[in-house]
Amino acid sequence: MKRILGIGNALVDVMTLIDNDNLLEKFSLPKGSMQLVDGEKSALIKSGTSDYKRNLVSGGSAANTIHGLAMLGVKTGFIGSIGKDDTGDFFENDMKTAGVKTFLLRRNSDTGTAIAIISPSSERTFATHLGAAVELESDDLNPEDFKDFDILYLEGYQIINKDLVERACMIAKQNKMKIALDLASYNVVEAKLADFKEIIEKYIDIVFANEDEAKSFTGFVSAEALNSLSMICDIAVIKVGKEGSMVKRGEEIIKIGTIPVQCIDTTGAGDLYASGFLYGYACGLSLEKCGEFGSILAGNVIEIVGARMNENRWKKIMEILKKEIH
Repeated sequence: MKRILGIGNALVDVMTLIDNDNLLEKFSLPKGSMQLVDGEKSALIKSGTSDYKRNLVSGGSAANTIHGLAMLGVKTGFIGSIGKDDTGDFFENDMKTAGVKTFLLRRNSDTGTAIAIISPSSERTFATHLGAAVELESDDLNPEDFKDFDILYLEGYQIINKDLVERACMIAKQNKMKIALDLASYNVVEAKLADFKEIIEKYIDIVFANEDEAKSFTGFVSAEALNSLSMICDIAVIKVGKEGSMVKRGEEIIKIGTIPVQCIDTTGAGDLYASGFLYGYACGLSLEKCGEFGSILAGNVIEIVGARMNENRWKKIMEILKKEIH
């Protein structure tokens, strides 16, 4: 089985369930988006949501995907930057408990947090204070950390530091690794479109995007977006919510459905879809199986609050996947 290394923003998610969307307007947070906020606004939002039910889970897009892969038994690693604080300890311990080999730099800044505000419709809106997470620099990357892995997984949020992303890709290619990238958020794609296009055309083998991200990147929707994206990478994957996903490699196009679920919270759906897809890819399975595995994981994670499923649910998932493999 192929081994997978992730690089991303090491964050702790503050999962917050709200009863109406007025709060999003109050804090000028577009529903469904990821907004970067400073420490002051992050504290203000935390204070303004203190009456709502919330809990902490380690997060960050790539970290969620790598955590999911580790729970499936894949040999994984994660490179990130955290603070010298209890929140950083919480993040590191959660990843290690799952079996992830961590390459974490400790900073004097606070560990980053992402306030995940979950609307009654189950859609989530993020107000993210990156803190120490954004202090990961290209010079921090140690080529030795890449040598035990076959695939590099990157989150689109990292494009804010293009030098870091490019050096990571260069090291990966020197080690003959495949590189997968999730576009992460439509507003980040819009802000950094030229950088995304350059990186994808030069380095990326597998691209994950949802409908909004694909539209922001290609200017098209649905099949046209898939065709456009597939022209600059080996495998293009577009997630279309309740309709499932579409995958294209060369002339091969596959449509994958979803599994029946009771949706509670969509946090982590895209991240865990990537876990399932890459698990299938690491096992050398067909693209159809990869997509099906992505749907199984995404369907399961939206039945809980947050992106961390308990051991019983993981056990059931593994039983399903093993049957599909054999």
